[in-house]
Amino acid sequence: MAMGAGIGVVLTIFIILVIGAVAGWLAGKIMEAHGFGFWANAGLGILGALIGSFVFGLLGIYTFGLIAGILKATVGAVIVLAVAHWLRKQRAG
Repeated sequence: MAMGAGIGVVLTIFIILVIGAVAGWLAGKIMEAHGFGFWANAGLGILGALIGSFVFGLLGIYTFGLIAGILKATVGAVIVLAVAHWLRKQRAG
């Protein structure tokens, strides 16, 4: 029984990572000149998934399913990329 639960946790983490990577890639395409490259965008997409969930929750929008998860994560990733781009621009002067 414990082994089955462990596989479920690993699968859930894998799905979250894949959704975050896809969302980061999509956000990089949406934000064209403001991306940071595939791997950085994928990492920011994972953070974006958390931000997107938070923002959608604040707005009272609750989603279910893979496509909705990717959409929510992409919105969050666009927000994260926009903030990261703004911060990078501020440092450059």
